[in-house]
Amino acid sequence: MLYSLLRPALFSLDPEDAHGFTLFSLDLAQRTRLLNLLPRASGTPVQVMGIDFPNAVGLAAGLDKDGAHIHALAALGFGFIEIGTVTPRPQSGNPKPRMFRLPAAEAIINRMGFNNLGVDNLVRNVAASGFGGVLGINIGKNKDTPNDQAVDDYLACLDKVYAHARYVTVNISSPNTANLRELQKDEALDALLSAIKHRQSDLAQQHGKYVPIALKIAPDLDDAQIAAIAALLMMHRIDAVIATNTTLARDAVAGLPNAGEAGGLSGAPVRAASTRVIRELARHLQNEVPIIGVGGILSGADAAEKIAAGATLVQLYTGLIYRGPELVKECVERLT
Repeated sequence: MLYSLLRPALFSLDPEDAHGFTLFSLDLAQRTRLLNLLPRASGTPVQVMGIDFPNAVGLAAGLDKDGAHIHALAALGFGFIEIGTVTPRPQSGNPKPRMFRLPAAEAIINRMGFNNLGVDNLVRNVAASGFGGVLGINIGKNKDTPNDQAVDDYLACLDKVYAHARYVTVNISSPNTANLRELQKDEALDALLSAIKHRQSDLAQQHGKYVPIALKIAPDLDDAQIAAIAALLMMHRIDAVIATNTTLARDAVAGLPNAGEAGGLSGAPVRAASTRVIRELARHLQNEVPIIGVGGILSGADAAEKIAAGATLVQLYTGLIYRGPELVKECVERLT
């Protein structure tokens, strides 16, 4: 109820300014323990990738790219938090404005472009936080790194975040870094996953612990592409797949203000496409690789739909912008 009163004021701000103000306010509320007053659902614990999750509802990557707000976000009742996407070197991302609301569709278009302060900064933030919950770290490549050298960026990030993450997500599906999605294609993906798994094995020996690897894919894949990705996930023994990132499709928002903006569309319009990818993945994976469902979750029923399609965990992002913290509680309760 409180968020519904605050939302008009937040929506009067530029979306990126509102994002920054919200994170600042959450940090302040967390430090003054006001977030402790939020009603939460305890949820049902679930084990995925060998990790014990307090509940099945997580925060998707993108909201806290630098890992600077972990405790405040965890206090909203999430069972796990995913930070990033982080790149080896700092980068400013794409020119502003680069985030646009489509309220009539409960959607967002963003073309942020992996804006972040670099992996070294993220690692310092995580170490300083002392966070003891389940933390995923999402890694990507720098914008100016050509695709034939992309593996070097992913390995550089993996080396640095490995000791600080409960799992690591390899993001090859953002539409806002030129040609990044080309890495989802057969030969490129095969080479990338092979290199990632070999480095994971080396790091497991070095650190004395096994940190699972997840792959995040796009919703704009046909059935043949999904089948090919599923086969590579199983062949390389990838620990999980996150389905899905934002979409380039605009059919569901055609004619709405801002619908023509370049970038990835998230929120309610991507729900069906994301669920279709989850269902198709589940058909091919046959429970060999767990699926984390994300995309268009704006209610507990939406979260349950992802689980019914074959996901074991879900993640939220755009739904938080439209529904606020009550969405976390609603989803946790529905999945209990």
